[in-house]
Amino acid sequence: MSDSTLAGQFFDAAIGLLERVRDEESGSIAAAGAAIADTVASGGRLFAFGAGHSSLAAQDVVYRAGGLALMNLLAVPGTLGVDVMPATLGSALERVDGLAGAVLDSSPARSGDLLVIISLSGRNALPVEMAQNARALGLTVVGVTSVAYAEATKSRHASGGFLRDHCDIVLDSKIPIGDAELTAPGVEAPFAPASTVVTSAVMQAMMAAAAEALVARGIEPPLLRSGNVDGGHEWNGRVMTQYADRIFYRH
Repeated sequence: MSDSTLAGQFFDAAIGLLERVRDEESGSIAAAGAAIADTVASGGRLFAFGAGHSSLAAQDVVYRAGGLALMNLLAVPGTLGVDVMPATLGSALERVDGLAGAVLDSSPARSGDLLVIISLSGRNALPVEMAQNARALGLTVVGVTSVAYAEATKSRHASGGFLRDHCDIVLDSKIPIGDAELTAPGVEAPFAPASTVVTSAVMQAMMAAAAEALVARGIEPPLLRSGNVDGGHEWNGRVMTQYADRIFYRH
């Protein structure tokens, strides 16, 4: 039964976006999962990066129960979200030229690894340069972005390009420009963003595709269990020991 409340309308909008991504991006999600499986099987390491609220979806697949133990957060200081003061500093840092290169050069990322870059607009210098530099280093780059921005806004990078222009695989979150699903009388600005819901779902679908691809190759996916279930800590200890040279959030 349809719910006419604003809360119900948001659920309907989010579900509609999830259905679109499921139906229209299935090939790209499968390709990203296969690329992750290739990296795991060949001894490579996995990284995820996002700035601002896009970092939430990156964090959601790192050290996560039910997630791949090999996924590491590639952090850029000051850009993870509202953990800096003023919070607007994070937005400003996304537009700083050269920051991505400095971060990659000092990170453990190397040729043969895979990096997932999440950026809703994909128009700022940080995600664009992160993708450019990562590919130059020999990493496979998966971009999770809204293609709508690339089609209707201008890049803020000197090249004029967007994140989608510098990725091996692009996953379109279908989020509309402005990232707000609702409008209502008496509310002066659009509201109720769905990008976190949809992008996190894309990331988890990608992880599921990777697990499926690994099993098809006869490789047990290096998954973590919840530490709040019996035996979870022991399981995770074994996985982290086995893959210690590819896990960087413990060091």
